[in-house]
This record gives sequence, C-alpha cells and structure tokens, in this order.
Amino acid sequence: MTSVHTSARTPARTPPHGSSADEAARPIAWAMLSRALAVPLILGLVCFLPALIAAQPGTGVRDTAYWLQLVLTCYAGARLATMILSTRRRLLQGVFWMFVYIAMGVAPFAQVVIGQTPTPMVGPRQDLVTAIAMILVGCAAFDLGALLASRRPLRRRTPSPRGTGGPAVAHPLRLRLLVLLAFAASGYYVLKLGGPAVFFSSRQEISETVAASGVVSTGSNVGSAFLKGFGTVPALLALLFYTRRLVTSHRARRTPSTALVWVALAAVNLIVNNPISNARYWFLTVLVSLLFTAFPSSAAMYRSVLTMGVVGALVLFPYADRFRYDEEGQRTVQSASVFEPLATKDYDQTVMFANTISWVDTRGHTYGRQLAGSALFFVPRAVWSGKPEDTGVRVGQWMGMNMTNLSAPLWTEFWVDLGPAGMAGGLALIGYAAARTDRRYALAVTRAGPGSGSVLAIVAPLIAGYTFILLRGPLLQAVGKLAIAALCLALITTFTEQRAGRRR
Repeated sequence: MTSVHTSARTPARTPPHGSSADEAARPIAWAMLSRALAVPLILGLVCFLPALIAAQPGTGVRDTAYWLQLVLTCYAGARLATMILSTRRRLLQGVFWMFVYIAMGVAPFAQVVIGQTPTPMVGPRQDLVTAIAMILVGCAAFDLGALLASRRPLRRRTPSPRGTGGPAVAHPLRLRLLVLLAFAASGYYVLKLGGPAVFFSSRQEISETVAASGVVSTGSNVGSAFLKGFGTVPALLALLFYTRRLVTSHRARRTPSTALVWVALAAVNLIVNNPISNARYWFLTVLVSLLFTAFPSSAAMYRSVLTMGVVGALVLFPYADRFRYDEEGQRTVQSASVFEPLATKDYDQTVMFANTISWVDTRGHTYGRQLAGSALFFVPRAVWSGKPEDTGVRVGQWMGMNMTNLSAPLWTEFWVDLGPAGMAGGLALIGYAAARTDRRYALAVTRAGPGSGSVLAIVAPLIAGYTFILLRGPLLQAVGKLAIAALCLALITTFTEQRAGRRR
C-alpha cells in the first residue's frame, strides 16, 4: 500500500507542462551561474566604470552636482544589474534602467568630470544640482510604482462560454490585411521618395526628399510624420507578428506561404527601416523588438541585450550618426579620451533638464499644455494656431540655439507641465504600468499563453524598444509612430478565443 501510495503521488512532483528534468534543472543552473556573475557585474557597473570616469582628467568641479551624479550613476547601475541578474525577464524595466544608467548616469557623470557638455547650460549651477536631484527622485518614484505593481495579483482573462473575453490575439484575416497595408504604405513611401536608392544614402537626403515631395506644409510636419510613420510602422509590426508565428508554430514553419511572406516583409523593412535612412533611436526600436520577438523565452538573449546595450551605447552609439549627413556634411570626430564623446555628443538629457528648469523659472509651468500638444499631435497648426511646439524646441529657442533638435527627457515633460509632484507621480505611474506589463508578458510567452497570435508578446518588445525614444523625448516627436502602431494593433486585435488548431 505504501508503494502504491507513493507511486500515485509521484506525478505531482513532475515539472509542469510536461517539461523534462533537464528543463526543470535550468533555473537551478542559472541560479548558480548568476551568483558567479553577480559580483563582477555589480562591481563593473556600480564601482569600476564610475571610478574609471572619475579618474579622467578634466576641468570639472567636484561640488554637489558631482556627488549627486555619482550617486545617481551607482544607483542606476545597481538597478540595471538587478534587472540583468533577475530570474524573470523584465523587458520594459530593464530597458528603462539601461537608458537611465547610460544617458542620465554614466554620460552626465563624464560631462561633470571632464567639464564639457554637448549642449551649453545657460542657467546657474544650482539648476543642474536640482535637475540631478529630481532625476533621482523620479527613479525612486519609478521603483515605488514597480513595487506597488508587484504586490497586486494579476487577473487572468478567461473566455466566456461564447469564446469571448480571452487574451488579446491577432485575428488571422485581419493580420493578412495588416500585411497588405504594410506593403501598400511602404510601397507608396518608397515611390514618393523616388525609389529604394534614396533609402541607402543619408538621413539628410531623406529629409530633403520628403520636403520636396509636397507632403510638408509651411509650419507643420504632420504630413511628413504620417508619411514616414505609415511607411515604416505597419511593415515592422507585420514582420514582428510573422516572426513570432514562425518561432512558435510548427505548422507555420511547414507552410511555404508564411515563410515567403516573412521574407518579403524582411526585404521591405530592410529598405524602409534600415539604419542608414532612419534615426538611431528608431533603428534601436527595430532591433530590440525583433530580437525580443525572435527569442521570447531566451534568458541569454534578454541579458545579452541589456549588457551589450551598455557597451554599444558607450562605445558605438556616439559614432553611429555616420549616415545622418552626406559626405560634405560629415563631421570628423577627434577624441583624446574614450569618454570624451560622452561629454561632447548626443547625451544632453541632464543638461537639457537643467536648462528646462531655468526656462520654467522665467516663464512658469504650462499646466498640461505641452502634454496636450503631444496627445493632439495629429491636429495641424493651420487648425490649431496656438499648438505647442516640442518642449526641446521651445527651450532651445529660449536659449538662442540655432539647432533646436534637442532632447526633452520624460522627466522634463512632466516638470514643465506639472512641477516636481507631477513629475514624481507620472514616473510612479510609468513604473507601475511597466511592471504590470512585464508580468503579463512573462505569462504571454509561456507555453500556457495564447500562442503565436498573442498581441502582448509583440506589444511588450515593441514598447521596450520604443522606450529609448519615449525617455529621450520630446514627446511630440515620439507619439506619432506610437499612435500609428496603436491603430494597427486595434485593427487586428480580437478577444475571441481562436481554435488551437489555427494557432499551431
């Protein structure tokens, strides 16, 4: 009787979903490996790299701004290390901390040490101290929101007897319509600009060709934004859905038509979403979303993206604007230190926050006006004569800058409209939403998830990649493509449970 009783209980100890003993042992193996990696990773991000930057020669003053920036860098490094070493894949939170560590931690710390900034600071030094302190407050608020989200249980969507109310999935027929829309919109985009060749020249030539195409009206870029948005976003979304279908469905991999559609979509994206004709941040969105979609369950890929992202951002990203201008407009970069490009190129988020604080001190808060302009981005200025400009543009004009394509990080957008309390509250909400989305994504990519048509399995990687653009700002420039992606997803999404046979 004892043996029978023991035998009957044995299946209860079998790993769920029919996984093998090797699969069940993987978390244990990774736990042992993570302990071995934890010390060098944390020391590298929190101690070694900040110490190496602090030892660089420069004219920077070691005042309150210096020490606050050091604290922010170490804090962001510790949180990034936590994301990398976590047993759960936290896409949105991981990319958030990678951006903060690079763009608002390491790079501004190098600027403080070397004594140079990519954009001049026009206000007093105290405004820089306030900016760094508020970035710290925003990071703490983000963590608080994520902590609150982790304490609240998730509600699973359960289909009703009629098959409705289940998780969001892509309707097969509507997905085909999205593919047709992608080919049509991207084809029109290519033809409007004169053929594929211009997409392999430079971003400057792309902008000039768009301006000469007649879609840009005086004082408004709405036509240009819609042309570029519909020419690039549907193609990327369709490629992501078909990539997930090939990765997760044996039936799709045995269907020649699915593979042919994927190849055709890949060719279209190679033209309209390549790194030559697009901004670096948008190409990062394409690359990150495609990697996370192609390897949804790979812990190694998740950790590689976060780890190598830091290396690439510090070493390669400052030089990745090779195709921004044509050959005559190229600017030769000469650097005496490996960290000097961080102080002279691109990473102006912290100093622009300080300039925005100075601007608000002279003009006052806008009390929702800037955020309303971003939300109503699609309204032409001919209809809304007082439509706000980009926050970065407005601050740049106030500074007297000739080039006003300046960043306006998310902290800045909240600060301009809502002040310090609104900034902290906004980032807390973002932290809460990011943590909830990460948890739901972890369920969506498991075997028990909604299969190859899961919308969340595509949305989470896409937002993770687009986080670079949203955090860098300005929002008015960022929301256009996000809104087009939302429209495309609304077109194909259904909550009606599809038969399992159609998803395999």
